[in-house]
Amino acid sequence: MQEVLIDHMRQLVSLSDEEAEIISSAFKEKQLKKKEYLLKKGDSSHYMRFISSGCLKVFSLDNDGNEGILQFGVNGWWVNDLYGYLTGQPSSYFIQAITNSTVLQVHKNVLDQLFNQIPSLDRFWRIKIQNAYIALQERTMNLMRESAEERYARFISQYRDMEQSIPQYMIASYLGVTPEHLSAIRKKISKSKLS
Repeated sequence: MQEVLIDHMRQLVSLSDEEAEIISSAFKEKQLKKKEYLLKKGDSSHYMRFISSGCLKVFSLDNDGNEGILQFGVNGWWVNDLYGYLTGQPSSYFIQAITNSTVLQVHKNVLDQLFNQIPSLDRFWRIKIQNAYIALQERTMNLMRESAEERYARFISQYRDMEQSIPQYMIASYLGVTPEHLSAIRKKISKSKLS
């Protein structure tokens, strides 16, 4: 599992074999069963987490108990309540496995020590945080300017390998539409493909 993590990091920065070994030993494997929580609202978010297999969702609950899905995380992605992690505030979100999943995680204190020990790891995180900010901005803009059909097309493109594993009501929540509206969109797309 650690090889997937190191290969992922080496896509952005150079790591010696010795540095890779140090990083690998710092990240601990956590197995999650389908529907198991990795983080709950109010918990402390002290770990940075890499998904080596499976699919997870990051979500909040409104006053009526309805889910608002902020993010899906799939193989090779990072998942966390980044705000809680960076500020030390209790988490505002839940993170739950949609499928059986494996996560590699490292405690914030250990990661901070690694930044001093391995400068290229610090550069890796700077790039990842920048990319996360850009992705959040794009998602916000897409919600404001794209139609539900356009957002669904983007979703299919982005989560092509996992779309069939994610229940439709979760996809609807992520897109900001009702399950019924998503069903109508899917029917419209199916009809246009047949035409």
